[in-house]
Amino acid sequence: MTTARPTVRPLVRSGPPIHAVLGHGDLAASLIAIFPLFIIYEIGVAFTPAMNGVDFVSRNLFALVDYSRKDYLLIHGSLALAFLIYLFVVRRQASHPLRRFLPMLAESTVYALALGALIVFVMRKLLGIEPALAAGGLDNVLMSFGAGVHEELVFRLGVCAGGAAILRVLGARHTIAVGAAFLISSALFSAAHHIGPMGEPWAFPVFVYRTIAGLLFATIFYYRSLAHAAYTHALYDVWVMVIR
Repeated sequence: MTTARPTVRPLVRSGPPIHAVLGHGDLAASLIAIFPLFIIYEIGVAFTPAMNGVDFVSRNLFALVDYSRKDYLLIHGSLALAFLIYLFVVRRQASHPLRRFLPMLAESTVYALALGALIVFVMRKLLGIEPALAAGGLDNVLMSFGAGVHEELVFRLGVCAGGAAILRVLGARHTIAVGAAFLISSALFSAAHHIGPMGEPWAFPVFVYRTIAGLLFATIFYYRSLAHAAYTHALYDVWVMVIR
């Protein structure tokens, strides 16, 4: 007598593979492209009391070296040297990721300049809310670089892509998983600026403004790359907090 085998349901529904939640960009190339931004910020925080709110790397590393600035700088100097050696070794490769760096930077600059105008339009014309940004916060180039690197790694790569991956494993369709992850990660990104002793006072227009910004950063991350999102974020903060 033949016994029928039980049907095993796959963890992930049919559709795009689960790694598709990372979007259309090359993650490895993006991590290489944002490394200079990371190093500049990481070295800079050794000389200033300011630090990005979701920068867990610097805090833990300072604690690991018993808050020795010398040892902290030595570690990052070694990383910078290793990165330069890597660039020298792969300089002749046609697929060298930094060959696309300048076009990516130019594209991100355009996104950064257009971002503020788009957010203001959506809030005023579609939501009927007068936009506002709280005073203070990331008020210099160094903190803008830190926002571009650490906030994109945490909220776009970690919360958005990671959250979408979890939803896919739980059985959600790809489009639903990505859409929900966009909304949740953007709301958390905005809320994070109001949390903790250094958080800004609660203001609904500010929260909406940053939530929309988070949605736009998530869109750039998904349809372009993590590097595009990181540099757009950093350059936008430089424009808003420093230049303008």
